[in-house]
Amino acid sequence: MPSTPDRERKQQRLARVRADAGGAPLLLTSHEAVSWYLDGVRTHVSLAGPPVLAVRVDEAGDTLFVAANEADRLVAEDLLPADAARVVPVPWQTPPAEAAAAVGAATAESQVAAALRAARASLLPAERDRYRALGREVAQALTDVAAQLSPRHTERLAAAALAAGLVERGIDPLVVLVAGRARLPHRHPLPTGAALGDRAMLVVCGRRHGLIANATRWVGAAGADDERILAVEADFFAATRPGATLADAFAAGCAAYGAHGFGADEWQRHHQGGPTGYAGRDPRATAITTDEIVAHHAFAWNPSAPGAKVEDTVLVTAGGVEVLTADPRWPAVTHAGLRRPAPLPFP
Repeated sequence: MPSTPDRERKQQRLARVRADAGGAPLLLTSHEAVSWYLDGVRTHVSLAGPPVLAVRVDEAGDTLFVAANEADRLVAEDLLPADAARVVPVPWQTPPAEAAAAVGAATAESQVAAALRAARASLLPAERDRYRALGREVAQALTDVAAQLSPRHTERLAAAALAAGLVERGIDPLVVLVAGRARLPHRHPLPTGAALGDRAMLVVCGRRHGLIANATRWVGAAGADDERILAVEADFFAATRPGATLADAFAAGCAAYGAHGFGADEWQRHHQGGPTGYAGRDPRATAITTDEIVAHHAFAWNPSAPGAKVEDTVLVTAGGVEVLTADPRWPAVTHAGLRRPAPLPFP
């Protein structure tokens, strides 16, 4: 259930965003903005479709424009009573975002994108609790599935088991990637019918209450670059501190490739991740993303090289990072003071 105290603080944050933008009403129309603002409601039916509701944030209060065929479910199962009382049903043939915009002039999300990211960057207490539970259960699903795999299993079988493990826990499987030995050079390996072989990579991005947990695990044999990729990740983490900018942390992590024996341009071959939370990356870090890193900011860096990758969802604190996607059953090594995942041998 959404948290009323967290919801009220989010209303205060958006009041400042609106004031800085001139005071006009603000339209929230994306999954990440609507789910964040309404404190974790399920904004989707199809994972590939637009949100089934939009929110018009105004001085007089919030108005929720909801597809009429979804309104009863959202009122009964997801919304706080105060939000349920401000639902305006919208005919199924009218996109909720269009209905919200038709009321009158308003500021669009795209006009205040950076301010909205800043507003949702520091996760509130109930959000942090939900994220810890989500991260723990995503990690448990990975362990449960990986422990049953063998070299002869196919990538698709592994992916199906991962998706089932997430759905059983009430988690939407937004991304499920699997690469067996023959396909390890691919950074985003959509699963195929190929056998896993003696080393395989499992990647999941799972969403619950709007929050997304991202994690990568390896099963089977150790890789030649497992330790070095952890060293790159450690440099990303060391630079991810409150008060720094995304560009600062990105630059430190990219420089780590050359410092730890990879090609200095390895970072150019795949994105490196960045802040996460209500979007898979919010935003994806680059040399020109100047968002400020704050306390209680969620991150998922994913440094990689051919046949090597590490990725977990963490929470930034003043003293370092807290790993959320952790399961004590998974084998680990200690690197730079953190328990980091090692390959899980096949049975």
